[in-house]
Formats: sequence, C-alpha cells, structure tokens
Amino acid sequence: MGLVVAHLLLASVMFFSIGSAEMSSKVGVCYGQLGNNLPSPQESVELMIKSLKATRVKIYDANPKILKALKNTDIQVSIMVPNEIINNISLSSQSLSDQWVRTNVLPYLPGTKIRYLLVGNEILSLPDKSIWPNLVPAMRKIRKSLKTLGARKIKVGTPSAMDVLQSSFPPSNGTFRSDISESVMRPMLHFLNRTKSFFFVDAYTFFPWSSDPKNIHLDYALLESTNITYTDPVTKLTYTNLFDQMLDAVVFAMKRLGYPDIRIFIAETGWPNGGDYDQIGANIYNAATYNRNIVKKLTAKPAIGTPARPGWVLPSFIFALYNENQKPGPGTERHFGLLYPNGSHVYEIDLSGNAPEQEYEPLPKPTNNEPYKGKIWCVAAKVANTTALSSALSYACSQGNKTCDPIQPGKPCSKPDSLVWKANYAFSSYWSQFRKLGGTCYFNGLAAQTIKDPSHGSCKFPSVTL
Repeated sequence: MGLVVAHLLLASVMFFSIGSAEMSSKVGVCYGQLGNNLPSPQESVELMIKSLKATRVKIYDANPKILKALKNTDIQVSIMVPNEIINNISLSSQSLSDQWVRTNVLPYLPGTKIRYLLVGNEILSLPDKSIWPNLVPAMRKIRKSLKTLGARKIKVGTPSAMDVLQSSFPPSNGTFRSDISESVMRPMLHFLNRTKSFFFVDAYTFFPWSSDPKNIHLDYALLESTNITYTDPVTKLTYTNLFDQMLDAVVFAMKRLGYPDIRIFIAETGWPNGGDYDQIGANIYNAATYNRNIVKKLTAKPAIGTPARPGWVLPSFIFALYNENQKPGPGTERHFGLLYPNGSHVYEIDLSGNAPEQEYEPLPKPTNNEPYKGKIWCVAAKVANTTALSSALSYACSQGNKTCDPIQPGKPCSKPDSLVWKANYAFSSYWSQFRKLGGTCYFNGLAAQTIKDPSHGSCKFPSVTL
C-alpha cells in the first residue's frame, strides 16, 4: 500500500492528477446510451451526483455532450476507443492515434477529469479474431499519444470479460485461454505492468450462478452468505462469496504469466433487476441485494480486498446507470439499471457507501429465483414495424428443420393469413429449436416471451419448457 500512496502523492502534483487513495475506493457507474428514452447528458450527470453519489463514470465512447456535461464536476471519467477503429489505429502511423487523442481527449482537459482510456470493449470475447493481435499495439499507440500530447497521467487499459480465462476453478487454477495467453495476454500484462495501469475486468456473479443454480448457492453469488464457504485445495484460502473467487482466478492467471502485482479494476459488475421468463433470479430484490453488498465491500475502510490480495483497493464501476431499452439480447440486458429512464430509482442505493441500509424501503420479494415451471412461447412484440417483422419472419423460416412448414398454404397453421400470426408461429418454432444452441426470443426487439398459449384450434405452437 505504501507504494500506491507514494505514487498517488507524486501524481497529485502533476498537471493531470489521478486523485487520492480515498477516492480510488469509491464506486462508479457505467453510463450506457442504448435507449431512445434516456435523460439528457446534463440531467444524467446531476442524477449521478445527487441520486447515486457517484464519483466515477465510465462511458463507452467519447461522447462530446457527456464530456462537456461532466466539466467542473468531481467525477472521474473513463472513456473508450471504439472497437471499430482498433485495427486502423494499430496498423496505421502514430498520427491516427494522435489525432484521436487530440479530438476526443485534449479539448476536455483539465475541466473534465478524464482518468482512464479504455481501448475497445471485451475485444477478446469477439468472434472476429482478426482484431485480437492488434489490441495491444493499439493500446501502446494510444499511450504514446497521451504522453506526447501532455496527458500522460491517464491510464490506458482494455476491459476483459471472464471468458478470457480457460480455467477459473479453483481460483488457484486460474489460467488464461490458450488461444490468447502468449499472443495477447502476456504482452498486454507487460504493458499494464510497465505503465502502472490496471487489469480491467467485467465480473458478474449473476451469469455463473444463473447457468448453474443447483451447484452455486444464490446467497454465495449475492455476497449475502453467512455460513457458505469454499476453501481452495491448493492455497487453502477460504472464500465467502463468488465475486472474490472470480477475481482471484484472474489474480492467479496473471501470476501464472509472471505478473503477480498488477492491480485489478472492476470495469463492470452488477445484477439484472428484470428479464425474460426463462431467466431466473433477475429481479429487483436480488439486484438491490447484490449491488448494495458490492458497494459495502468495495468502499470498506480499511479496504477488504480478496483472499489472495487482502487489503487491496478495488476501484469499480457498477453496470448500469439506466435500464436501456435498445440493448440487444435477452431481457436481462435491458434491465441492469440503477435508475429508470425517468430518473427514478429502481431501488434505493448510495454508491458512496455512506447511507445506512436500515433507512432503505423494504424490497419486493423475489418470485423467479427458481426456473419457471410452465411452457413459454415467443411471439411478435406489441409494437413491431411491419417491414422489419416481415424480414424477421423470413429469417426465422430460413433456419432449422421445417421451422415454418405448418404456416404454409393448406397446412394447419396457415390461417388467419396475417403477418403477425405467421411471425408468432415462426418465432416460437425457431426459439423452440434453437434455444439450447444459444438462440434467443429477441429478433432485434421484434419478439417477446409469453406464458399465454398462442395456439388456436388445430394449430399448436411449439413451446419451450425449462
């Protein structure tokens, strides 16, 4: 801890300081913008400060309106280089990186406290592997631009999902994937270590728990457990929650490559406050419980750290500021917000960790902590664009084995002859065939799950049973 404090004291006298040790333990929020009903940047910044007591914010671009709204606040800011330009930055001359920094960073300093610059988002989880070898070179170029242009105190990193690990259990067996370990992770860790930056990781206990609720206790995932522990057979370290297990798996993976001391920054964590019928545990009660417990853990003084790193500060961002209605994917993706788009709390939370929990209003009891036991269908959403719906219908019918045969002329489900009826059948048929292979009931927002059987007469719709 002494080295960290010394580093911070040194940085405080530089032109762009990185803040105090106390500040580093504060919890921030991720400000996503994938919604068509979200408040303005100015209103959003006010909500961060007044409603959430946030002292950090992470955005997924370098949005000028947001960066201007953050000017002259005490909020530390993390901005992002878009995935789409990483290859160009890596393969082009230094001037392209310099230009990006001149355009997206320098105009806002020092009034807007940009402290972190993330290159891409979960690049190593993307199916397009062509970008992987260009990630670290792009990070180096961005770092060089910041140094050359006088913003050297901004830390450069990149967020990684937990799937960068090939093994995470037990934590002591943490190992990076073989397809990236030597080619990407080793040079990345060398860069992070040399520049005294962080390993930014997106760590969600919801996903491992919801995929294996029989073997992982919910309270262990919610940091709510009082009597459930796991002892690593190699290190003999004892864990009281899944979050610590996940982080220490990353710690040991870094150590395995020769970098035992790189600091971890929680780039995203959180729990969904709602979701689809086939998504267990996504509710307000669990979301509030998890995020409140995370805030309590991460803002504790002295710092708690993890079993492998006791006392280490874990700076963090909770995902997300709002429920974002245009995020693709399962329903949970649109229900991670701390706030509704109208600015009201989904549940009470204070990111400073100062609010006594006994002052919070009672939470609604969860109703979906067990899998739904009935049948579920996938039908067209109530508000659906006709042209887009027709395209989605064509896509669903082109997939799988005889997905849409029953709605062909003369077949049992051919009547009524309406686009919505045919889409209802096609979506249900597609989903019932492909759900176990990763297919979703979404279709770019044109579909929704229902537990009301849409079958009619002799036409029986395929369904999903959990």
